[in-house]
Amino acid sequence: MRDGLESGAKIDRRRFLALAAGALAGAIGATMAIPSLFYVLAPGFGKKDEEWVDLGATKDIPKGQPVKLEYVRRRRDGWTIVEAKGSAWVSTANGREFTVFDPHCTHLGCAYRWDAAKDRFLCPCHTAVFQIDGTVLSGPPPRPLDRLPNKVVGDRLLVMPTAAGKAA
Repeated sequence: MRDGLESGAKIDRRRFLALAAGALAGAIGATMAIPSLFYVLAPGFGKKDEEWVDLGATKDIPKGQPVKLEYVRRRRDGWTIVEAKGSAWVSTANGREFTVFDPHCTHLGCAYRWDAAKDRFLCPCHTAVFQIDGTVLSGPPPRPLDRLPNKVVGDRLLVMPTAAGKAA
């Protein structure tokens, strides 16, 4: 038999070129498909960053008086970097340990403020009142103010704003 099916038979030129062209096309396809597949799937499998945000120098935060600090949070959304402005209430008694509160009331998410004359956080929407440590004094809030995880690195105060309500 000369059809190239018997063992030890020689492959004719036409069959060899067809096999070589098929192998070359497969190699080119794999060379293009693997990086393309990685490009599409990589953001989903990448390591999630902890997204700590710098609130500022610890020496600039007054002792015994809460202060509202503004920040810009940058996070990766697929291949895009998204910026969002935010704020947090920060208090410290000694300048070394900090309590950071989410800026929204735990009742309906209204913005509250610090009233230095009354030494309390006040939410104007439903007359909620909170102590400096975030506990509820009066009004309808079901729980204390949400605390945000924070840490001091060097002389900078960092906060994780996405974890509202998850830290004690």
